[in-house]
Amino acid sequence: MGYLFAWNRFWIATPGSVAAYAVGSATFFSTAVPLDRFAVHIGGFRIAGVQIISEQLSGAQAVGLGLIVVFTAINCLNVRSGGRLQTALTVMKGVMILGLAAGALLAPRGHWSNLGQGGAFPGWSAMGTMVLAALWAYDGWNNLPMAAGEIRDAKRNLPRATVGGMIAVLATYALVNVGYFHALPFSEVASSSSDAFPHAPAVAARAATQFLGGPVQVLLAVAMTISAVSAMNGSILTGARVPYAVARDGLAPGALARLSAGAHVPAISVVVQGALSCLLALTGSFDQLTDAVVFASWLFYALNAGSVLLLRLREPARERPFRVPGFPVVPIVFVMLAILLLVNTIWASPRPSALGLGMTALGAIVYLVFLRGRARSGEVSAGE
Repeated sequence: MGYLFAWNRFWIATPGSVAAYAVGSATFFSTAVPLDRFAVHIGGFRIAGVQIISEQLSGAQAVGLGLIVVFTAINCLNVRSGGRLQTALTVMKGVMILGLAAGALLAPRGHWSNLGQGGAFPGWSAMGTMVLAALWAYDGWNNLPMAAGEIRDAKRNLPRATVGGMIAVLATYALVNVGYFHALPFSEVASSSSDAFPHAPAVAARAATQFLGGPVQVLLAVAMTISAVSAMNGSILTGARVPYAVARDGLAPGALARLSAGAHVPAISVVVQGALSCLLALTGSFDQLTDAVVFASWLFYALNAGSVLLLRLREPARERPFRVPGFPVVPIVFVMLAILLLVNTIWASPRPSALGLGMTALGAIVYLVFLRGRARSGEVSAGE
């Protein structure tokens, strides 16, 4: 299962996240600078009659590709450069999000009665689909453990950083969403920029006009671009450590485990991850990319939580550096809810589901091939 998780992270989750952040960054920036006028015809790409890459490269996609290339190069320099950049971007992002939340909550044209508005219940299936989209905002909590080998006193600091980060993100996002609904009526929030309303302003832009007034496109474009770029850099920084670890164990091409001479960075893993991210950035919109990433990720979140239960039953005496509060209720409830979410996604959104399940099945085949190759190498060594 560990190999399949790494396979999933390498082919879908990490490059899909990086691609989504890059496309999102460029989309946000295009609200101030009309990038679509710079579209380029590239011919497109089809498989079995299905359009995989569109025939036209939009200006936003071109900027997104440029962002991936630049930040991939920065993270090839050394861990310290990528880490310092991430710290600076995160601080800027936090200040801007809190400023947006405060402004929306204090907006003179806002109304607390907006929080009582809403539409008819859309049904459990549609509700599950919306939850899948919302979970993207909270994803990323699992990135820090991927860099555990470079964290001082990981046994002590990793749980604190993970739990503290999750609490901070939950509180911040809850606060900013309350601010949105205070500043805007439900209908304006629901009709903000998405695949259903591709030309509508972002909800943050609509909320900001309630307390800033006048043209705020440039200011918000910069703020939202920095926010998305910060998340993108974090994914690039941590994601390449997964294929590096797998290759180091002999279950992936050895080049992925090679460290650069001076910086001691898995540069080849970083570059390959960047190339996959560029490819995915050409294939879909922000919403399509995030749906595929969230489904593929939650497939393994459910399996990982289930493995906690199995390990406690099979190996009760094993040393446990990290413990689950509320065991066994917490992992059982988590697994049940994750299964419901996944089943509903398969029913309501078959395309991202098929991508996640298909790549996982392919990963199982590749794993067996590597095991057979290692077994043959062992036989040859024994014969010699």
